[in-house]
Amino acid sequence: MVPAQAARAEATKSSTKASAKKSSSNSSAAKKASSGKERVAKTSARKKAASNQVARSSAKKSTRSESRAERLACVRAEARQAKVAKRSSGIRHAVASGSDRRAVRPLVVRSHLSSQSANSFSGLAPAPGAARASYGQLYGLHQTPDPLELKSSVALVMDQDTNEVVFAKNSEAILPIASLTKLMTALVMVEAHLPYDEAVTITHDDVDTEKNSSSRLAVGTTLTRGELLHLALMSSENRAAHALGRTYPGGLGAFVRVMNAKARSLGMIDTRYVDPTGLNSGNQSSAKDLASLVKAAYQHPLIRDLSVSPEHAVNLGNRQLQYRNTNSLVRNPAWDIGLQKTGYIVEAGRCLVMQARMAGRKFIMVFLDSSGKYSRQADAERVRRWIEEASMKGAVGSVTLTTLNAS
Repeated sequence: MVPAQAARAEATKSSTKASAKKSSSNSSAAKKASSGKERVAKTSARKKAASNQVARSSAKKSTRSESRAERLACVRAEARQAKVAKRSSGIRHAVASGSDRRAVRPLVVRSHLSSQSANSFSGLAPAPGAARASYGQLYGLHQTPDPLELKSSVALVMDQDTNEVVFAKNSEAILPIASLTKLMTALVMVEAHLPYDEAVTITHDDVDTEKNSSSRLAVGTTLTRGELLHLALMSSENRAAHALGRTYPGGLGAFVRVMNAKARSLGMIDTRYVDPTGLNSGNQSSAKDLASLVKAAYQHPLIRDLSVSPEHAVNLGNRQLQYRNTNSLVRNPAWDIGLQKTGYIVEAGRCLVMQARMAGRKFIMVFLDSSGKYSRQADAERVRRWIEEASMKGAVGSVTLTTLNAS
């Protein structure tokens, strides 16, 4: 009995251990299965979250693309409207108002960039690879359409007597002005009352190392201060202009400081000079500032006469140098020009300022960053025809300014 009972007890114990072991094994398997399910669930959740994030990102990109597309469509629509306005409010469609004073219909054209601060155009360097582009091209100013289809990205036409602006295109943009700088050089020189018959010799300091431009005034050439002023204004002679600044009392630095001080006294708040030639693109201004400069320079008969001189011969010992005016319009009998100055460096494009009588009125014209060799003169011709045709049709001032917001 005892052995049998002991055997049964042993069998029961073994069965219990086996059951416990089986239960433990089942429990472990269940835990592993549960853990596996949790991992799968977590992985699935992460994939879903990543998918949602991609979807949101795609939606944002789509929204931005749609936004850009909408803005582009809006810009194109505005450009089409501007072209329509050009046909309906151009040269042949000026209208009269109640005033009895002959004038032209004022037009103001602005780029989308002109809504920024004028100072935001200043001091920016050309982008890499754009060495042959002007600042106006880099800023997109040439994309601005205008009713006269000017090739200059910046233009201003103002009545000299009343200061009425009859045409403006990106007139607040601050750009390099090239040799238009020499008009301020002449103004400072004339107001300094230095002797014009004093001999000045061209030195190595007057040689252009900024743009490596050429000059027919060799080092050692001696001319009078008056002759140098004549060549600087009429033919834009860089060595002549530099020599004028270099021989100013106090030297070149003092001369440039006086140039900037004179600009401030004329209210030219957008203007900065760094040299008397304009070869440095740091010489910058706006069309409205340059109109003020032209008006001030016009008060000096010597500047008027020298700037519109068609040609001038310089005697250098046994030889003679013949210089011609850089502005062909002074030789055109259709024009009555009282003062002019041209300018060009790559960063500035082709530039021109003029005072001229048209349709019985005196106008100041400023053209900056023109895109072709003769396009600045062509732009002046377009403005003259517009003013004369508008005047013949009896178009009158006191017309609300027309603003075309174009890209």
